[in-house]
Amino acid sequence: MEGQDQWRRTRVVKIESMESWNFYLTKAIQQDSLIVVHFTASWCMPSVAMNPFFEELALTYPDVLFLTVDVDEVKEVAAKLEIKAMPTFLMMKNGTQIDKLVGANPEEIRKRIGAYTETVHVA
Repeated sequence: MEGQDQWRRTRVVKIESMESWNFYLTKAIQQDSLIVVHFTASWCMPSVAMNPFFEELALTYPDVLFLTVDVDEVKEVAAKLEIKAMPTFLMMKNGTQIDKLVGANPEEIRKRIGAYTETVHVA
């Protein structure tokens, strides 16, 4: 139940292992959902500063799955996706990366998510 309460409060799911990454990736593929992943690190101030904005995006786009991955806690996921800098934002569809943005650029992230959700809704 605790996870469900967290979902209601934040809508951003924190990935804590390779297993949870695979679970949410599979779930999004089955539901044909866009995934937006924020790769972060507790020591990276631009990443930490983006957290409230990322939460706001998650509330704005309820049909999109928002995940956050701390690169120091879940190194396997960061290595698999070749994440080299924080913050990095990945957009994924059907298990495949469709876009990548490195750096804290809130308006560009909003614009790209908006473009992908419009595409999804029109199709």
